Amino acid sequence: MTAPVAGAMRRLLPHRSDYAGLRQSWRGDVLAGITVGVVALPLALAFGISSGVGAAAGLITAVVAGLVAAVFGGSPVQVSGPTGAMAVVLAPIVAMHGAGSIAVVTLLAGVLVLTAGFTGLGRAVTFIPWPVIEGFTLGIAAIIFLQQVPAAFGVSAPAGRRTLTAAVEVVTGADWSVAAPTLAIVGIVALLMLGLPLLHRGIPESLTAVVVATVAVAVFSLPVATIGALPSHLPAPAVPSTDLSALRTLIGAALAIAALAAIESLLSARVAATMAPTGTYDPDRELVGQGLASVAAGLFGGMPATGAIARTAVNVRSGAKTRLSAIVHSLLLLAVVYLATGPVATIPLSALAGVLMVTSFRMVSVVTVRKILRSTRSDALTFVLTAVVTVCFDLIEAVEIGIVVAAFFALRTVARRSSVVREELPGPRQPGDERIALLRLDGAMFFGAAERISSAITDADHPEVSVVIIRMSQLGMLDATGAHTLAEIAEELEARGITVIIKGVQPEHRKLLANMGIFDALRHENHLVDTLEDAVAHARTHAVQPAPTQAEGPRPETPSHR
Repeated sequence: MTAPVAGAMRRLLPHRSDYAGLRQSWRGDVLAGITVGVVALPLALAFGISSGVGAAAGLITAVVAGLVAAVFGGSPVQVSGPTGAMAVVLAPIVAMHGAGSIAVVTLLAGVLVLTAGFTGLGRAVTFIPWPVIEGFTLGIAAIIFLQQVPAAFGVSAPAGRRTLTAAVEVVTGADWSVAAPTLAIVGIVALLMLGLPLLHRGIPESLTAVVVATVAVAVFSLPVATIGALPSHLPAPAVPSTDLSALRTLIGAALAIAALAAIESLLSARVAATMAPTGTYDPDRELVGQGLASVAAGLFGGMPATGAIARTAVNVRSGAKTRLSAIVHSLLLLAVVYLATGPVATIPLSALAGVLMVTSFRMVSVVTVRKILRSTRSDALTFVLTAVVTVCFDLIEAVEIGIVVAAFFALRTVARRSSVVREELPGPRQPGDERIALLRLDGAMFFGAAERISSAITDADHPEVSVVIIRMSQLGMLDATGAHTLAEIAEELEARGITVIIKGVQPEHRKLLANMGIFDALRHENHLVDTLEDAVAHARTHAVQPAPTQAEGPRPETPSHR
């Protein structure tokens, strides 16, 4: 193994510097980890139920994946576990393939994310536009809220329905005698989660709200569904078994989950890096950690894990400095598994639905939405379209469509800023100058602007022109379409008896232009010049006399690189 490869591998693995300053910060890290664990408990249970794999899977994932990601991840303050976005993706997979398929999908997705980390794909998330990210977040928040509507009304979600359709059916066909107690619990939870922070910021509002709701159900003997039995210990790790045909059908689901896990984890880590004074994060190592976390969760019967921005934000605000806080968070949840599964089993499902409904509203920043909608029409459209597709169709498709739409508008903007400017010749006017067209290419010559620039160069408004100087020193971007179009322009003008002189080809464009044949289209190597003075001087030698029909000399095999 070469030294650079060995160095890269060491960078992706845990090292002593991960815990630099721990002697000074360990008390704060422990307190932050306990705080996050208290917040994470109801969310882990709720997301496990919401995904269709059960509360136990959510709790196991928070323990196992949270611990592995904390040790191997690339962010010192990231907290990982089951999330709302992942629950949204898993729900249709469970409905189609059964809950037993999730362990296999989790393993496959973990391997894919792990591979992405080792191959250096972690920085790809920087290419996702901000309106796409915010539109995706808004859509996820809407789906999380809609998914809780059946539990809030005390019924099961209609089978084979999309989230929005199922929620509408539940509300329109509600049995209010059944829905009244569950909606009351949802209301109590929402009021407590919104009101408790006003009394004191240190109160764990979600856990307190769930405890109050659970006590109320027990005291008043309300007929509502509860979580039910939970395992009192972690199951032994085991590789899930599946046949080859089932494995083929799950590959697509694993790809979607891996893409979501990578995107959500990297976005969360990036946000955490801006919130915490602990420095930046390593995106590739973060993918390695999240991949290992999902693999471990799959072996223990859990669900895919990602970085959780809400829990990460709580961790940072609680004073976390090192990854010890995320480790303590997982150990606290592990203690719940072994010591408190009995009380946890009595939590009403509607209480967890209330927690997730409030959480969904907190995911959306009204200020951010207002900023995007007031920015540009293209960004606002990208934002709205991504959110709508997320709710109505598919999460990964929403990100893909959002990126394509954003790229289209970006390319259109670049194309509009690309132009052909006709300039006056420098210096005193000389006889024959009216036969010379000095054209400057600005911006970019690529597939989105090539046709319009071609029309501007070869226009018929100046029939007296016998020499065209094309200035390329201001050309910022050139692709194969643009280079091919320039070659066609040169050939067309030369065929019409118009001499073409190209000035100021940038070094990075020279090879592409040569491969596209533009230099071969020129009638002489002297027609490729470096300075404007040389270009104008040579053009004037052609403009004062009829344009020659024969080459000025033998064409060289390759163009000059002067």
